[in-house]
Amino acid sequence: MNILNETYTLSNGVEIPKLGLGTWFIDDDKAADAVRAAIEIGYRNIDTAQAYGNERGVGEGVRTSGVAREDLFVSTKLAAEIKDYDAAAAAIEESLAKLDIGYIDLMLIHAPQPWYDFRGGDYAEGNRQAWRALEDAHKAGKIRAIGVSNFLQPDLENVLASGTVAPHVDQVLLHAGNTPEELLAFCGERNILVQAYSPIAHGTLLDSREIKAIAEKYQVSVPQLCIRYTLQLDTQPLPKTANPAHMRSNAALDFEISEADMTALRTLDERDYGEHAAFPVYSGK
Repeated sequence: MNILNETYTLSNGVEIPKLGLGTWFIDDDKAADAVRAAIEIGYRNIDTAQAYGNERGVGEGVRTSGVAREDLFVSTKLAAEIKDYDAAAAAIEESLAKLDIGYIDLMLIHAPQPWYDFRGGDYAEGNRQAWRALEDAHKAGKIRAIGVSNFLQPDLENVLASGTVAPHVDQVLLHAGNTPEELLAFCGERNILVQAYSPIAHGTLLDSREIKAIAEKYQVSVPQLCIRYTLQLDTQPLPKTANPAHMRSNAALDFEISEADMTALRTLDERDYGEHAAFPVYSGK
């Protein structure tokens, strides 16, 4: 079975393709080419964000791909610093205009705190307001599913307690060596799909001896092993690349990781992100 043809079903019945393309760090003027290449290879799930500055290019790639809009799944994210209803509502309209693809399949709050205060102060009320704006756009049919990103359990509990729609998705940093078991269990119990961004840990896992050894056993690349790992956790990976050869190999996942190797990967601790350690990297930009 080709992974590019497989889907998960969100709690509201919307189908989302199991493998997506992340577009973080792909410049706006290169995004359309990357998106068209991915769609030609068979990708149907494209992830962007207001913070990436490439929504216009992603939308152009979708519109000029030659594939019907309803056969594609496009996600974007509300900028992390937007924590009031009016600003969130205006930003949602801005994303709809920039993408120019009719509607958005999934829109997330990018982080529970602004990037300059990531994991810092209390933004519970601001998140409730941003969530209400997403709910209203969802009810109006402008967005098919809504969710959050980088939300920890208390952040999720805040919107679950106050909202009328439970988040359909929580997109988090998840990879072999960084598996947030309690958050996965919490989301699983509430039918919230976990999306895994940077499943290769910004590339730092390419140098992991343990992961290389397991990948060699299956005669696959480290990225293939890492992406397959997140799929076997029932999460939805979003590997980022503008390189069509990498897009192809990232989707060649026709192997199964054994239970013993899954356990080994789950218990690894690989969280030294080198040059990407100033996390998240939008701070101060």
